[in-house]
Amino acid sequence: MEEDLQELLLTLPSEKSLAGTKSLYLYKGTWLPVSFLRAVDSFQRDFIAQDTDIIVASMPKSGTTWLKALTFSVAKRHIYGPKESPFLTASPHALVPCFETDLYMKDPQPNLEQAPPPRIFSSHSHFANLPESIRNSKCKVVYICRNPLDQVVSFFQFAHQCKQDGTPLLVYKQDGTPLLSLDECYENICRGVLGRGPFWDNVLGYWKASLERPDKVLFLKYEDLKEDIISNLKKIAEFLGIPFTDEEEKEGAIEEISRLCSFDNLRNLEVNKNGVLRPFGALNSSFFRKGEVGDWANHLSPSMAENYLKIVEEKLSGSGLTFRTSQ
Repeated sequence: MEEDLQELLLTLPSEKSLAGTKSLYLYKGTWLPVSFLRAVDSFQRDFIAQDTDIIVASMPKSGTTWLKALTFSVAKRHIYGPKESPFLTASPHALVPCFETDLYMKDPQPNLEQAPPPRIFSSHSHFANLPESIRNSKCKVVYICRNPLDQVVSFFQFAHQCKQDGTPLLVYKQDGTPLLSLDECYENICRGVLGRGPFWDNVLGYWKASLERPDKVLFLKYEDLKEDIISNLKKIAEFLGIPFTDEEEKEGAIEEISRLCSFDNLRNLEVNKNGVLRPFGALNSSFFRKGEVGDWANHLSPSMAENYLKIVEEKLSGSGLTFRTSQ
């Protein structure tokens, strides 16, 4: 298998990662670190979806952690009340594991049959690269998109804190600063060269699928959830086929889920302050940085932001997909 992987790498385009050292490889239209390749391939070839499955999908650092908590709480609310929620003692990433960076990285043939329905998983794969069993079954896909400026800044900041096999994904100088700054990575970012990118290919695939198959793919925007979480929780519940009843609304069930899964509440839970997400190597606390809309302005110059946003808009031209980059 190792020989096969090395032969495959020789055939794939490669670029420097944000660290400036470890390479990203373009595999089936997606930029991936070499450590993810085998897991991604196994997932895309072998996973068999069930009609009751729920898939939480996104580009990294787009509100994935939040959406995992919201989706799980809505789908399992008849099993766990807010006071008994597993989120009080377990990370959202432990309860909604990622196919590529968790399940198939630990085991190329994980036993997933024993999980009670609805099984809830997550993925950062492009829609076109999801296994046929996901795309062709009746399972539901809930996708979250974040404006490209906040997404790329959050991704860069997150990478500072991640380790793979004990090694930081970003390499540091002796004074503790990153080997590469965001400015120095900017050219690659504008070409779409970052983990799970290009950004525009990831979001566009799910956007088109949501328009063509609204019963299959629900497309949410991070900024909309920040503005009005209640109506979006109702939207998620209706999409999953388990709308909130009048009685649940009167009893405040939606507000309870909103409070339980709020950024501040999740960040302050002991389980999310400590520990490491294995085997990926990210600190649980690193998934809760700021969560603000418009924080990009503290990291990107106006000209950098304008240029990158223009590139993204050109790539999405004619799709009808737009972004809000400020509160």
